[in-house]
Amino acid sequence: MSATLSASTLLAVPLAPLVGAVVAGLFGTKFGGNHIGRRVTHSLTILGVLVSFIISAMTLNSVVNDGARFNATIYEWMTVGGLKMEVGFLIDGLTAMMMCVVTFVSLMVHIYTIGYMQEDDGYNRFFAYISLFTFSMLMLVMSNNMLQLFFGWEAVGLVSYLLIGFWYNRPTAIFANMKAFVVNRVGDFGFILGIGLLAAYAGSLNYGEVFAKADALAKLSFPGTEWMLLTVACICLFIGAMGKSAQFPLHVWLPDSMEGPTPISALIHAATMVTAGIFMVARMSPLFELSDTALSFILVIGGITALFMGFLGVIQNDIKRVVAYSTLSQLGYMTVALGASAYSVAVFHLMTHAFFKALLFLGAGSVIIGMHHNQDMRWMGNVRKYMPITWITSLVGSLALIGTPFFSGFYSKDSIIEAVHESHLWGSGFAYFAVLASVFVTALYSFRMYFMVFHGKERFDQNPDAHHDDHGHGHDDHHEPHESPWVVWVPLVALAIPSVVIGFMTIEPLLFGEFFKGAIYVDASKHEAMKELAEAFHGPVAMALHGLTAAPFWLALAGVVVAWYLYLVNPALPAAIKRAFGPIYTLLENKYYMDWFNENVIARATRALGTGLWKGGDQGIIDGGIVNGSWKLVGRIAGAVRWLQTGFIYHYAFSMLIGIFVLMSYFVWFKR
Repeated sequence: MSATLSASTLLAVPLAPLVGAVVAGLFGTKFGGNHIGRRVTHSLTILGVLVSFIISAMTLNSVVNDGARFNATIYEWMTVGGLKMEVGFLIDGLTAMMMCVVTFVSLMVHIYTIGYMQEDDGYNRFFAYISLFTFSMLMLVMSNNMLQLFFGWEAVGLVSYLLIGFWYNRPTAIFANMKAFVVNRVGDFGFILGIGLLAAYAGSLNYGEVFAKADALAKLSFPGTEWMLLTVACICLFIGAMGKSAQFPLHVWLPDSMEGPTPISALIHAATMVTAGIFMVARMSPLFELSDTALSFILVIGGITALFMGFLGVIQNDIKRVVAYSTLSQLGYMTVALGASAYSVAVFHLMTHAFFKALLFLGAGSVIIGMHHNQDMRWMGNVRKYMPITWITSLVGSLALIGTPFFSGFYSKDSIIEAVHESHLWGSGFAYFAVLASVFVTALYSFRMYFMVFHGKERFDQNPDAHHDDHGHGHDDHHEPHESPWVVWVPLVALAIPSVVIGFMTIEPLLFGEFFKGAIYVDASKHEAMKELAEAFHGPVAMALHGLTAAPFWLALAGVVVAWYLYLVNPALPAAIKRAFGPIYTLLENKYYMDWFNENVIARATRALGTGLWKGGDQGIIDGGIVNGSWKLVGRIAGAVRWLQTGFIYHYAFSMLIGIFVLMSYFVWFKR
């Protein structure tokens, strides 16, 4: 433990946004009597997140420059046998980086919300929710034990349920938040099974104590099978990550979560909730390194998500849904890196992606504001003329997303592609093809969105749904776009800067230095991807220059050119392609029929099973057999016995004589 990191200072990081959330929720809403106004509410919550960010930045500085570390229990809740349940913090390079990313993006979202939600009646309630969300995520990333990890894990899920269904008068929003909640419970069931297995066999919930027993756990088999216990535990943990980080087939909740306000789309889908699964697997790297089967499973799932979710982004017309499917695809990239044992590369992409994806989401929200709450890209066009700041920042985000050399996304995406190429695990061949092909797909849907929104012919006067409104308020009759207020575009500029430079500045210490020393473990003798990357790295400039000649750059360029031709030069061609490939388009439009399968097969089977258990098990066996059957049996026996209880002494005397006769007969005939 370093003297430069004190428990009380670290405690202020999650508690500052919690205090803001509690004050805003209790005194700024109808629940508490609306005692404070909008200005006080957003000032308090922004101050709380700002304090949290400043302390996080100071902590990161101490970790990097002074080698500071912290790992201690803050509060012991209870002890059950030898199992301690505690609240504690673990601060190392991984945690310090996550703290800064979460608080910075959250701060930008808080400021942005002032402009975006200014007309909404639930203004104060929204600020309370997003501050509570920030607290939950910080508790998750700062934890030093699996109990606190699970608390933060479930808390972000609960608050995301409230945020996705923020406009609770809309049936679509209620459906979306319930869908997110249920799908995440499926993943969380696997997650808690994994935690339970580790706790049962390691005898602890503390990270350090469990990791210390990793080699011993690797020698155990799952009871009744020949499977490695660690393989089962790691796959169960990853199933939790599949739900939270929206991996196939538990990805179905994320696109529908666009029903929530745009600021929370940026917060959930950029730096916080959806990256919790990536962070968790990286934190558990000492366990995952011991199971090649689990790593191969992760590789395949990540490859499927990266490629096939990108295809869905190509056909979307809602600007927010394009960015949502982009998030799914990029999460697939991170997952592939985890499977290749390139945990630091996955976390590096998590960090760079947080900035440019938050930028793209908030840029999409700025366009929605400027377009008077129209979200359909088919009725936009030439918006750059009216919204220059939103245009240039969105272009920066798009260039970072497709991996343009020298932009932040290039360094992390190319590192992932190279890492999986160097991996020799089963499934790495498919994963390499998936992430490489996805480079073209990413560029295609990204610049399809960019060209449809910011270039081409102005189409906003032709919108047949001119009164579609993201807020549920009235629509402005003036259809010409306008630049957003400063509280909206300042966060865009603040996010655009790291979207350009953060990858260049940090790739060497994060991937090839000792930044993650003690936080991430890789067995270089078995998994050589990071070793191969280090040998090929000659600095960020050389990497970017080499990237100009590599396949990913030309695939990305091809995607941009195809999008330019299809949506600017020959805009009639996409409709012709749609007609020619009707069945494929139908498949994509129906999202591979995953929703149909879940609703008509999984949901109906679950409902049938529940009905069978209710009627057959509960009503038939428990109520009908055990509960009602027992009293009926007792009643029948009592009904028969009562005929023997007449109350006449001579009847009882006669019964005694009969009994004596039977006993005597028994001994005479059977005992002689």
